[in-house]
Amino acid sequence: MRKLTILLLAMMTMATVNGTTLTERQKGLAACACLMAQGDTERLEPAVRMALDNGVTINELKEAFSQLYAYTGFPRSLNALGVLNKVLENKQPNWKEGKPWTRPAEWDDARKAYELGKKNQTQLSGRPFNYDFCPQDDYYLKAHLFGDIFAGDQLSAADREIVTVAALSGLEGVAPQLAAHKQGAVNMGNSQQLVEELSAWLDSEGYTLHSKWPKGEPNPYGKYFTGKSYLADVGGGVMNVTFEPRCRNNWHTHHKQVQVLICVAGRGWYQEWGKEPVEMTPGTIIAVPAEVKHWHGAQKDSWFQHLTYHKDVQQDASNEWLEPVDDATYNALKQ
Repeated sequence: MRKLTILLLAMMTMATVNGTTLTERQKGLAACACLMAQGDTERLEPAVRMALDNGVTINELKEAFSQLYAYTGFPRSLNALGVLNKVLENKQPNWKEGKPWTRPAEWDDARKAYELGKKNQTQLSGRPFNYDFCPQDDYYLKAHLFGDIFAGDQLSAADREIVTVAALSGLEGVAPQLAAHKQGAVNMGNSQQLVEELSAWLDSEGYTLHSKWPKGEPNPYGKYFTGKSYLADVGGGVMNVTFEPRCRNNWHTHHKQVQVLICVAGRGWYQEWGKEPVEMTPGTIIAVPAEVKHWHGAQKDSWFQHLTYHKDVQQDASNEWLEPVDDATYNALKQ
């Protein structure tokens, strides 16, 4: 089992991306776009505040949420704008309004909008792009998405692709479009390193969960969890547990055995009864002593995955599930 732990850590180390290309402003845009795409308004609210604190302007967020209706639909776009409007009820002095919004000239000339869209789509794709299979979508893409929408001057073309990549990263079933926009983000002025770092950062911060470890099926022990969790058998007596944001298991005790936890993705918590909580990030390893009451789970704003196995297992070893971790205890943790 010790060899297995060393192997797991080595794999995690090889998968780590240590980049410094993304600015705090770009991270703010990306976080908001990703959560908006998922429809997660609860997590979006603090992300909007973080973005505004880090230099994203109010008008830039309006533009980002408006643009993303083309990728996520009007309902989520309007919900995100509603969150922004709510946050602005307590507007802080350091938050900037940004460049005044002006009506693009292309909105009054359909031909100009189409030609601008054709130019932008060609640059993003790296070649002329014609979707002859469906002329309707070909026109919508050129005239509206890359024409009308891209005509706005609140965000640069490079920023727009950061927003789009982050949003698509938060959606399932859009792998071809995500791959195309990652290359498009480079074609529109971002470095390859920045795009790679963007994807890694979204995963490491728990906004997305694109882990090398399988998510598995709904946890059969779900009645002992608050929130949704998933379980996957990865072999060798090792299980991978995936927690959605805010999900945690009940207080519990392992009798006559030691439980080992290895965080492999996202951010979570581990806490023993009567002790301070311990933050878990990729690479964190915790050996839970036998007979110690404890719980573990995701942080409020992050997915969380950990591998788990038992060692020093004695005869008649067992698990005892206890009371849930109440909201007051959980919400008091500093995320």
